[in-house]
Amino acid sequence: MTKYLPLFLLLFIFSCKDASKTEEARTPVSQSETEVEEDDLSAISTKDFREFKVLDSKVITKAEIWSTINLQMTDFSEADYNRLKSLILESDISALQNQIREGKFNYEQLTKFYLFRIRKYDRENDLSLNSVISINPNVINQAKEADGTEFEEGMHAIFGMPILLKDNVNADGMVTTAGATALLNNKTGDAFLVKQLKSKGALILGKANLSEWAYFFCGDCPSGYSAVGGQTLNPYGRRIIDTGGSSSGSGVSVSANFAAAAIGSETSGSILSPASSNSAVGLKPTIGLVSRTGVVPISSTLDTAGPITRTVMDNAILLDAIFGPDIADSKTIDALLDNGFYYDNLKESSVNGKRFGAPKRLLEDSLYIKALNVLKSQGAVIVEVEEEQLGLPNFLRLLNLDMKKDLPLYMEGYANSDIKMRTIEDFMAFNLQDSLTSMPYGQNLFKGIADDTGDAEFLARIQDTLKTNGRQYFDKPMQAQNLDGFLSINNYHAGFAAVAEYPALTVPMGYQDNGKPMGLTFISSRLRERQLLEWAYVYEQVSKARVAPKDYN
Repeated sequence: MTKYLPLFLLLFIFSCKDASKTEEARTPVSQSETEVEEDDLSAISTKDFREFKVLDSKVITKAEIWSTINLQMTDFSEADYNRLKSLILESDISALQNQIREGKFNYEQLTKFYLFRIRKYDRENDLSLNSVISINPNVINQAKEADGTEFEEGMHAIFGMPILLKDNVNADGMVTTAGATALLNNKTGDAFLVKQLKSKGALILGKANLSEWAYFFCGDCPSGYSAVGGQTLNPYGRRIIDTGGSSSGSGVSVSANFAAAAIGSETSGSILSPASSNSAVGLKPTIGLVSRTGVVPISSTLDTAGPITRTVMDNAILLDAIFGPDIADSKTIDALLDNGFYYDNLKESSVNGKRFGAPKRLLEDSLYIKALNVLKSQGAVIVEVEEEQLGLPNFLRLLNLDMKKDLPLYMEGYANSDIKMRTIEDFMAFNLQDSLTSMPYGQNLFKGIADDTGDAEFLARIQDTLKTNGRQYFDKPMQAQNLDGFLSINNYHAGFAAVAEYPALTVPMGYQDNGKPMGLTFISSRLRERQLLEWAYVYEQVSKARVAPKDYN
């Protein structure tokens, strides 16, 4: 018997929409989305995210995380940390680089500052966030090498900046777990995007926690939980405000000033959700702009990596450092852009005369209205739009069938060869050996993947329908009203942006009465990342909405 449910539930599961049971969280994206096939979601509940079964990791300890690097930190004291705090905390990448050139500190001291701060706040104390899952044991030596490099004209702005990677991104000298105990020994080489970062001099600080298997594993578990990393918590309200997911650790660590910036990944909302939930800037690029090679997959149709930062300029810098064609990625795009394209001249941005569509149903949100008024004050034209009555049929089936074929390809080509598991069934069997540790919330979504018998022809039909619906959802009102972009909240329209393969960028727009951060989200058509960054930059500079979490100053 076919059952139906609002698509917002689907987006909660896969885009990690806030589960705080607010009125907004209960509102479907559009009327038609109350008629989306449930598929295998009948056993999945919208569990209150505060009902944690597990907080701290049962697999790793703080001592284990720091065992390889503590000795290298002995010459960095609390006094050093306090001296640098006013210089580094909340500073953007340009400010950090300027201070380094002025001799106020160097790349080694910057790296040690972030490491000291992670060790101080992130685990096994009253302010624990559980946002960092591992530390690069070589990062201090690499920072020293950066200090020994003579600055050259044209050096990328990301040079020497300590960057955290979501722990589904391969990095040499570190394990890539995707939060799963089955991958605890998955030591790999660099993902393509990590090679891009390193080629421009970025420092890989460590790995950020995540919703296990990028939130496509347990189904009714809280966002931000993984068996390896434990439960990620929100610095704006530990155990009160949802972290968003699946890039929860990336969003939290950036907001808490544990790194200069972080890499997240998104299938549907997994950058937009944690960025907006933690008062950060998150960009989901056009699919194919950033390589997925060496990233643990859910869906080769929809997956992408992207930057999470504290400012729009930093987001542009990080995007510029990671984009580029990769022949090993089936969806790769050669954008033929010069170095610096995304951040050069960003300060000259304007929204004057730009036309933005605002869904009428969102106009009841006071923060959204305030954000629209900011854009209007800068010359933007806001056009109220009725949303297209379209759904996302078989969205879950798409993810099922993609992951069933994509995960074995990752395991064969990019995982550690000592790990013999390949299929979903292999991983499910492994988890059953110690279910309390590996799967305290169950593995319902994995079971759905294993049980899905759809073939390649069926998958192709789903892909075509979803892409058509996604693009029509945005293209029809944008063409009819001559719009430049579409304005949303948080990850409310992430599902449509995902299947359309369109870019989306969220930027802090304020806080609800309970302190919960909210984001204004810009969406536009394919390869319009530069335009999204320009619009968001203007909004950010005028609104100045971001406030750092007060307990982590």
